[in-house]
Amino acid sequence: MNIADELRELGQGIVSESLGQVSLQISAEEVLSVAKSLKTNPAIKMNMLLDLCGVDYLYYGVESWQTEGACHQSYCRARAEPLSENSVWTGARFQVVCHLLSITHNQRMRLKVDLDDSVSMPSLSGVWPSSVWYEREAFDLFGIQFKQHPDLRRILTDYGFVGFPMRKDFPLVGRVEMRYDSQSAQCVYDPVSIEYQSHVPRMIRNDHRYVDVGEESGERA
Repeated sequence: MNIADELRELGQGIVSESLGQVSLQISAEEVLSVAKSLKTNPAIKMNMLLDLCGVDYLYYGVESWQTEGACHQSYCRARAEPLSENSVWTGARFQVVCHLLSITHNQRMRLKVDLDDSVSMPSLSGVWPSSVWYEREAFDLFGIQFKQHPDLRRILTDYGFVGFPMRKDFPLVGRVEMRYDSQSAQCVYDPVSIEYQSHVPRMIRNDHRYVDVGEESGERA
């Protein structure tokens, strides 16, 4: 079965293939109808939702990920090669990515949902019940709203957390810190007191551990 051809037969979204993985990119408005087709269509039959996560494309392609000399400066969280000035990222800032599995056909695919400025989409819990927990995680970390979700609450951060920590514009040190106040006998929030430090990758080293054995022995001789 060629799942890419079957997806094109649906006539919805953009079908692409990369590294043996088929992806279908759609808008939030059509996600429910497409999801139901993916699950019930006998030729596709995506029985299971294995994972759902959010993606923030802020700064995507603006700068390159520097490697040489990175131990002396900070680095960005962008792609390996920058986009040209004429091909700046113009897609939706936020995207929801679902990884689906067809037990019937032993096939996998990726469903990508572009979000508009409202950063919201219908919940997929009515199609794949396993999405309930994943959607709570995406809401907690990215602030994505899932309409008709049965219980949309934070799941990783605490109840009084402010902001969404996986957004690219969220400060790495956070905005507030929590401590237990013995006088009031409760947890209180204070402005963050951590001094900001540039996080540098420690992956490029030029010490004796990485010198060629032949070169090292020649130098010693």
